[in-house]
Amino acid sequence: MIDKIFEYLQNSPSPYHAAATAAAWLDAAGYTRLEEADFWNLEPGKGYYITRNNSAVIAWRVPAHAIGGWRITASHSDSPSWKIKTDTVENDGCRRLSVEGYGGMIMSSWLDRPLTVAGRVMLRTPDGLQTRLVHLDRDLLVIPSLAIHMQRDINKGHAYNPQVDMQPLWGAAGSRTLTDLIAEELHVAAQDILDTDLQLVTRQAPCFVGADREFFMAPRIDDLECAAATLLAFLDAAPDCDSSCAPVWALLDNEEVGSGTRQGAASRFMRDVLDRILDAVPHSAQAMHRAMANSFLLSADNAHATHPNFAAKSDPCAPVRLGGGVVLKYNASQKYTTNAISGAVFRAVCEKANVPVQVFTNRADEPGGSTLGNLQSQTLPIPMADIGCAQLAMHSAVETAAVSDAEAMVNAVSAYYRVHLRALADGTYTLE
Repeated sequence: MIDKIFEYLQNSPSPYHAAATAAAWLDAAGYTRLEEADFWNLEPGKGYYITRNNSAVIAWRVPAHAIGGWRITASHSDSPSWKIKTDTVENDGCRRLSVEGYGGMIMSSWLDRPLTVAGRVMLRTPDGLQTRLVHLDRDLLVIPSLAIHMQRDINKGHAYNPQVDMQPLWGAAGSRTLTDLIAEELHVAAQDILDTDLQLVTRQAPCFVGADREFFMAPRIDDLECAAATLLAFLDAAPDCDSSCAPVWALLDNEEVGSGTRQGAASRFMRDVLDRILDAVPHSAQAMHRAMANSFLLSADNAHATHPNFAAKSDPCAPVRLGGGVVLKYNASQKYTTNAISGAVFRAVCEKANVPVQVFTNRADEPGGSTLGNLQSQTLPIPMADIGCAQLAMHSAVETAAVSDAEAMVNAVSAYYRVHLRALADGTYTLE
C-alpha cells in the first residue's frame, strides 16, 4: 500500500500529473472516461469518471438500483509551489526564471536543493489546440542562498522577499531556454508552444526515515497522500458499496489559493456532476432531494501533528501524533465541517473497522486554515466530516508523515464506502 502511495507522489509533480495519474489508475480498474461536452449514457454497475481543467477528477459507480444517496470523499491535487511567469531572463552572466508564489509555503525550504519544471503546455497541431503534460525529469534549477558573509544575521531570522530571494538560477548566459527544453522533450517546434502552466518541482523522491522506517518524507504529502489513499480505498471498496448508494471519489484543484475556480471546491463542479448522473439514469421526481438527505462526504486533507520541538504550538487538549491513526478535525468557526453528528458517524465507521482515530483542534489563540469541506457545502448541503493524516512540516518543500497513518486512512475510507449508512431522520442514523 505505501508503495502505491509513493508511486502516486512520485508520478504527480503537478496538479495536472496528479489528475492524469488518478485517471490512469481508474482506466486500469475498468472505469470509463467521459467528457463534459458529450452525452452521458450510464449503465448500472459500471464506473465512470470525468476531468476538468486537466487538474480535477470526479469518479463514481452507478448502483444496480435507483440512487438513494451519495458516499463521497474529496481531496485536492495542488500543493504550494512557484508558478513560472516567463521564460528565462538574463542578468549578471546568468539566466533565471521569473516565478511567483502559489499558496502559503515555507520559502526557506526551497533554497539550495535541486529543482525542475513540470506542468502542462498548449500546443498548436494540425488538428487544432492540444494539451500536453511535461515533466523535465532531471536536476535542472536551484534557488541559491545568499552567503552568510553578506547577511551576518541570517540565523536570527529573515523576511524572504519572493521577488528578490526566491528567483531560481536556470543556467549561464546564452544557454538554451525553457521553451527550447520543453520543445525537445515533447518533440515539437518551439513556435508551436502557445501557452503554458508550469511550476517548480522539488527533485526528492519519497523515502523512508525513522529507526524502523516508520516515517516517510516526500514533496506534496499535503494533500496527495490523502488523494492516493482515498483513491486506493475507492477502487477497493466501490464495487461493494451499498446497492442503492453511489460511491464518488473527487480530486479538486486550487485548494491552496481558496478553491474559487471552476475546478475548485467552491465551484458547482461536484454538484453539477451529481445532478447530471441522476439525469442520466431513471429516477423519481424527488430523487435528487432524497439522495442528498441520505448522503455523506469526507473532506480529506492532512492535519498538523504535534511537533516534538514545538509542542506548545499545538492544543494541549488534543495532541496529534504521527502513527496515531486518522485525524478527525474540528473548528468552532466551521473552517472544518465536523460536528457531533458527522464526527459520530465517522468514529462509528472507524470503530467497526478497528481503525484508530485522533482529534485535531487549534489552540484558541491560533486560527487555523480552511479546507475543502466548508467551501463544498455551499453547493452540496450534506453532512461532512474533515479528516486527514497527521504530518510535520506542512507546506515545506518536503514534508514528513507516518506509514501506518496512510494505511489507516485507506482502511477507514474503504470501510466508509462499504458501510450501510441510513439517515432515518434529521440527526438519526443506522450503521450496519
